[in-house]
Amino acid sequence: MKIAVFGSTGRVGAFFTQKAIAGGHEIVALVRQEKFSTDEITFHVGDARNEKDVDQTVEGCDVVFVALNTDKTNTLSVAIKYIIQAMEKHNISRIVTIGTAGIVESRVEAGKLRYQSSESRQKVKFAASEHEYVYRALQKTALDWTIICPTALIDDENMGIYRYEIDYLPKDGRKISTSHTAELSYKALVENLFHQKRVGIAY
Repeated sequence: MKIAVFGSTGRVGAFFTQKAIAGGHEIVALVRQEKFSTDEITFHVGDARNEKDVDQTVEGCDVVFVALNTDKTNTLSVAIKYIIQAMEKHNISRIVTIGTAGIVESRVEAGKLRYQSSESRQKVKFAASEHEYVYRALQKTALDWTIICPTALIDDENMGIYRYEIDYLPKDGRKISTSHTAELSYKALVENLFHQKRVGIAY
């Protein structure tokens, strides 16, 4: 399978890319700085906020994986418009993205997302609002999307058995490793799981 990857050098994206290559898949990654391509991975140098760069990355791929950073930038909300557009143009239906636990359903305030409710501990809402934009944008399409929604990400590898739940964060979930988040994302993509669903993940 040929996978277009956005965010391949990030905390989750790097683990996902390693897993995909180990699984025998071919990666096409959009990166900001030039890197040497190999038989397993082709790098396109460009910007996820550039329509042409996104289109060139997606063209010829079978599926798309997105793990773009949201720290104080609108890269994600800009990029998703071009990613959706490119997928529709090139007849690609499957996309898995990394979201946040803030955009699953609140357990305490019906009809609200976690980040909009008293359930959220986050004072700064910008990152969650970026992820909500992606969720709403994907909802409006006919694409086969999945959003993996981790709670607080930690860099320790595999701290135990992780839990996941459709549309909600598992009860009392407080943290999850980047590697386990990548593992569930990879599983969702290659096993074709969680169609048009948000999936909360935590220990």
